[in-house]
Amino acid sequence: MDTETLKTTFERDGFILLPGFLTIEQIAEIRERLDHFIKNQSAVLPPEHIKYEVKGDASTLKMLQDLHAYDPFFADVLFNSTFTKLAEELLEEKVIGKTVEYFNKPPKVGKGTPPHQDGYYFMLKPMSAVTMWMALEDVDAENGWVSYVKGSHKLGMRHHAYTNTLGFSQGIPDFGIPADTEKEVFFKTKPGDLLVHHALTIHRASPNTSEDRTRKAMGLIYFGASAAEDVAAKAAYVKALNQTGP
Repeated sequence: MDTETLKTTFERDGFILLPGFLTIEQIAEIRERLDHFIKNQSAVLPPEHIKYEVKGDASTLKMLQDLHAYDPFFADVLFNSTFTKLAEELLEEKVIGKTVEYFNKPPKVGKGTPPHQDGYYFMLKPMSAVTMWMALEDVDAENGWVSYVKGSHKLGMRHHAYTNTLGFSQGIPDFGIPADTEKEVFFKTKPGDLLVHHALTIHRASPNTSEDRTRKAMGLIYFGASAAEDVAAKAAYVKALNQTGP
């Protein structure tokens, strides 16, 4: 899609899909860099930047946060890339790259991501922010596909409550009303496909119910330069995010 069509679709639906945003070669490089990072740096990361579905089981790695703070390769991805340019086009202003993250749902134990709005965590005024989700392998209903509620970014902030889900501490407890389910769109994605959503778009991801398939993805977050962050509220969120629960 051309830039104007992208912006029109994004403003209407609250999300866009860009198939093949990165090439297979680019995805292979990212995966190689991630494998190297996990092998050589995961042991020294602070607990708030690395999470496992099963505590103490390295095979159940769920999330790595702030990769850009540890590896210049991922800093370039966040601050000086086609992702940065796309964020500026969609938000129609300069942007501030906030983080690069790695997500996985290990087979059989990868839990679903509860329905939520990223803006609840971001604590911004105005709510000028986008989240990008890049598939690093085939993703479908079996291993944890992503879904969005079309147009939900226009309806304001929904009530959120504690979910007891590691890494996603807050969710929408009344999700599932007809206004949600009738407009929910699920995405089957291939390596290199990019999903981008507005900070107020309601979204979730299914659990990984497969026997032997992982569900690896990379996430990026950008704030518009006009967005002011409520530092105290954000600190409270970060504390809640990193609760391990029982």
